[in-house]
Amino acid sequence: MDFNFKFTKSKVEALLPDNNHADEWFELMKDMLPKYKIDTVNRVAGFIAQCSHESRQFTVLEENLNYSAKALNLIFPKYFKKLGRDADDYHRDPKAIANVIYANRMGNGNTKSGEGWKFRGRGVIQLTGKNNYTAFAEDIDKSLNKTIDYLKSKKGALE
Repeated sequence: MDFNFKFTKSKVEALLPDNNHADEWFELMKDMLPKYKIDTVNRVAGFIAQCSHESRQFTVLEENLNYSAKALNLIFPKYFKKLGRDADDYHRDPKAIANVIYANRMGNGNTKSGEGWKFRGRGVIQLTGKNNYTAFAEDIDKSLNKTIDYLKSKKGALE
């Protein structure tokens, strides 16, 4: 498998100007992307653009849920304001926030299950939710717990 255009380290460095490890990402991408048929200019551009947005140019591999109470009411009103939850109780508590906003969806259990936090966004695409983690774990032939750690690595984050 290969690209149908000249895919170079300098192109990746240009697309990730704030990433000090663009060369490492290039090495991983040149092997990984064609495996998933991300091998044309448009597909590579779209993939890198989306992942750059989700991961701050491939620098953040775990979702940051460190929101103020004010931000929670603005960004997630249906989980706080509309349900009568006091956002002040969740102010700057990423674990509690994840367990509220990801509860009872994407295969996650309720707020007390801890699965919102366990299966929060990871990887450059910010894979989220137990169902998505489970499907990914099966695809890469790893246990669910090993998949969580794998997504924190550059190789896992890209796959």
